[in-house]
Amino acid sequence: MNKLIIGLLGAALIATAAADAQAQKPKAKSKTPTRPAAATPAAPKENPPEGSAPRDFALPAKEEFTLDNGLKARLVPYGQVPKVTMMVAIQAGNVHEAADEVAVADLLAKLLQEGTASRSATQLAEQVARMGGTLSISAGLDQTTLWASCLSEYAPQLAALMADVVLHPALPASELPRLKTDLKRQMNLARSYPGTQARQKYSAAIYGSHPYGRPLPTDAQLDALTLEQVQSFYKNQFGGQRTSVYVAGRFDAPALRQAISSAWQDFPQGPAPRIEIAKPLTKGDVLTLDRPSAPQSTIVVGLPAVDPSNPDFIRLRVMNSLLGGSFGSRITRNIREDKGYTYSPYSYVETHYRTGNWTENADVTTADTYNSLREIMSEVERLQKTPPTAEELQGIQNYEGGMFVLRNSTPGGIIGQLNTLDLHGLPETYLTEQVKNINAVTPQQVSETARKYVRPEAMTVVVVGDKKQIDPQLKKFQAERKKPL
Repeated sequence: MNKLIIGLLGAALIATAAADAQAQKPKAKSKTPTRPAAATPAAPKENPPEGSAPRDFALPAKEEFTLDNGLKARLVPYGQVPKVTMMVAIQAGNVHEAADEVAVADLLAKLLQEGTASRSATQLAEQVARMGGTLSISAGLDQTTLWASCLSEYAPQLAALMADVVLHPALPASELPRLKTDLKRQMNLARSYPGTQARQKYSAAIYGSHPYGRPLPTDAQLDALTLEQVQSFYKNQFGGQRTSVYVAGRFDAPALRQAISSAWQDFPQGPAPRIEIAKPLTKGDVLTLDRPSAPQSTIVVGLPAVDPSNPDFIRLRVMNSLLGGSFGSRITRNIREDKGYTYSPYSYVETHYRTGNWTENADVTTADTYNSLREIMSEVERLQKTPPTAEELQGIQNYEGGMFVLRNSTPGGIIGQLNTLDLHGLPETYLTEQVKNINAVTPQQVSETARKYVRPEAMTVVVVGDKKQIDPQLKKFQAERKKPL
């Protein structure tokens, strides 16, 4: 490889030298005067082609079936690449943990990858690799999920292997210390980021004692977890009624259906699906966390909002995208492009089962903490008072509709959308009519939604930064917050 590179460089140098020598030769004098060449007319500029009319997302034809134990399966033939993507979603996550077993779901997820009654961790990894695939397991707030992929010809074997991981986990006690150490490292690293610190403080303020508001587990909490607690969580929270199997890609449907039915039939029915619905609080507090000498302030401002089951949710998404949720949004243009207070502000709607919240996030120059908060609130109030133009709204609708279709352009995207339907109890029309519903939002509805759900006086404000510099700015902000900005 090195010889080839040296040869190419040598050839390039020789060619360059020859070109220089040619350029330095005196030109022959012309015997007759020449006329200047006529200027070539510039080619007319071409306008980009007109965008096509927005089209609703067409959910691919799928096969669905339910086993006697309550397990649901969704098989979606999709694409031409001979690969299959699978996900097993079990409604057992951090929201199901008791107060004295925080992160037990995460520890169980790590233990599930340590092998089964008939396969060691090494054998498990090797078998997945031989199928041309991957396997990952993680615990979230509401679910534990297993994601896997393989070449199409191995789809039945992969389905059986994933069932074996869930139904017959080894849960080896010998691996517990190592996995706890790994979890402690992850949690301590996460805690070191000001963004995590701000988000934790914000979540605790609006969700209180609900599991959504719990802080990351400490080393002491992780050390206190026992294998018996892990086993108990598995026994009490896992089961067919809380489990869904999703498959998308190219596969032999009869063979895959048989493999899933056979592999999962002995899974106990387990508990019925249940998620304790959070009741978020609207306080309007201003909270701080000191980071001495920090050159930036990390800001999180927000308040409770609605979830996808609410009729206003699509309007809220469009409003959010226009206000702060896209790169061309108003808050981004204001405090990033125009003022230069921050590099990457963004807002989003975080959703949970039957609840959610809207937040704006930004890392700003410490000296501009007050200015940034003021401009954020000013943009909110401007949108509340004056509807956007039809042109501005259309650009946001094109963005939201396009992003929605892009998210559904892969097998994993299809699976993720189907899981969203199941978790939130939504009809298929939530997907198939989403582009139409996005484009049906009017400028007046955007302003109405901002007035209804994004109220500056009710927002919880969290700032992580140098208290010596930010406290005077926050006092000024609070004094003005009581008045119209």
